[in-house]
Amino acid sequence: MFEIQWTILFAAFILDFFLGDPVFLPHPVIYMGNAISFFEPRFRKIIKNVFLAGLFFAIFLIFSTWAISFVILKLAFMIHPMVFAGVQVVLLFFCFSSKSLEKAAMAVYVALKENNIHEARKKLAMIVGRQTESLDEAAITRASVETVAENFVDGFLSPLFFALIGGVPLALAYKMVNTLDSMVGYKNDNYLFFGRASARIDDAANFIPARLSVMVISISVVCFSFIKALSAFKTGFKEGRFHKSPNAGFPEASFAGALGVRLGGPNVYHGNLVEKPFIGKAFKDPGKEKIKQACDLMMASSFAATLISCFMAFVSQVIINTF
Repeated sequence: MFEIQWTILFAAFILDFFLGDPVFLPHPVIYMGNAISFFEPRFRKIIKNVFLAGLFFAIFLIFSTWAISFVILKLAFMIHPMVFAGVQVVLLFFCFSSKSLEKAAMAVYVALKENNIHEARKKLAMIVGRQTESLDEAAITRASVETVAENFVDGFLSPLFFALIGGVPLALAYKMVNTLDSMVGYKNDNYLFFGRASARIDDAANFIPARLSVMVISISVVCFSFIKALSAFKTGFKEGRFHKSPNAGFPEASFAGALGVRLGGPNVYHGNLVEKPFIGKAFKDPGKEKIKQACDLMMASSFAATLISCFMAFVSQVIINTF
């Protein structure tokens, strides 16, 4: 349950690459969201200290996700090893979201290509947390590239990382961590204290993958341009730490270096102006074509990360079988 074959990793990547999030399959994140909505008022009612309520609420849901997936895989293994492998592939596939993010970002790109700024704002609002009503083309493009870069970690590299070190149950537990952060990890009156634990757990979970992303992005670029790979590496580690988020800045800065664009800057979130530093300060604002390039870079980085993980899983299995 805690080890994973390289074939499972590769098969899950292939499924995500070709299917994305198919509408004909029920996605586990939907059930995670339903569980969050169901248990939130109950924990608030049982535990009067708001921070502690949020802490135990997060721990309960994360552990429950791990335990349920563990039981499902245990039952699948008892049926047949092939069933076990198939269930692993499907569950891990659900943890990845590179293809669906590419489709969403490309919808913004298509709207901009058609000079439909209103439609571009609507499509962008579906994948970012900032307010999009007044954004111009440059701001829409920056936001699109930023969310593609950030979600390379959240939507692919982190679940891959946790699958590699703890199997599919740990990858699904991470998915619950990420879903909790997206639903309750806000700094507003309702979630400032209740959602703080969820936000901090998400920060801790993404700490290592975010920094590994700089190396993975640089490796994926080096096949095309050593100069761009070097820029991705240098910008990623030099400017990534200046971001307000402890993790998002690293993939964003690495994308900025690889694509030669300036990202970041102040934005409005939920009615509040948030001052964010610019990343890739030596570069210019991105043109709309950079959205497509960012999507290509994300998919190339996902493929590179998969190959590296498959190699590590294969070597690990050889060592285990030898000794």
